[in-house]
Amino acid sequence: MTPPVRPRRFAPLNPAKKRDGDTRPVLKGIVFDVDGTLCLPQTYMFGEMRSALGIDKGTDILDHIYSLPDAAQEEAQEKVREIERNAMKKQKPQAGLVQLMDYLDSRGLKKGICTRNFDAPVEHLLTTFLPSSKFHPIITREFRPPKPDPAGILHIAKDWMHEDGGDSLIMVGDSIDDMTAGYRAGAATVLLVNDVNKHLVEHQHTDLVVKQLDDLIEILENGFEGKVEADQEDVNAKGLVREATNI
Repeated sequence: MTPPVRPRRFAPLNPAKKRDGDTRPVLKGIVFDVDGTLCLPQTYMFGEMRSALGIDKGTDILDHIYSLPDAAQEEAQEKVREIERNAMKKQKPQAGLVQLMDYLDSRGLKKGICTRNFDAPVEHLLTTFLPSSKFHPIITREFRPPKPDPAGILHIAKDWMHEDGGDSLIMVGDSIDDMTAGYRAGAATVLLVNDVNKHLVEHQHTDLVVKQLDDLIEILENGFEGKVEADQEDVNAKGLVREATNI
């Protein structure tokens, strides 16, 4: 698939903001990560998982599990799931979560999830904090290959009957896996920035940066404008990046 032209742009979702001659494409859906995106980060889980599996920080948890003999994989998965079950009881929603989802629902925009979590923490978050908001499809750990591979996002795009892969989508997340998966799928990418991930602000796979989820409302209402590349100074997205990273 040919990568979309960057910076990524979408027409305003507010019909009153649309103007004749605006050639920006229409945004058709948004895909969200879960931990650190829809809920506050629970990064302590990863240390507990690696300790339970006997691996170091430089080893990807899922890559390690999938490298094990079949008989050992389920045991390793259950160790990880137990940690996630305990953590999900402490989930807290991200600031602006409900406001953003209410807005997207009011605009009739499709919403999907692509996460490396297993299904129970995802279901717990949705039923606890977003009981009336629909997400479909929901891609969890059972789907392979996981992020940073774009397969999960492309699967969502196909389910939504999009003929342009991820070009009509935005991927919202907080990690390099999210940004890279979105970028490789052709989607625009939005980083929910925090003190831990702010090194990703200037990463080539990051199109736009927000401090909290409901910051996206005004952006989508008025038209999405992605990050400006070195030779494209006509959009003031660099100013938005500087403002968003003042945390």
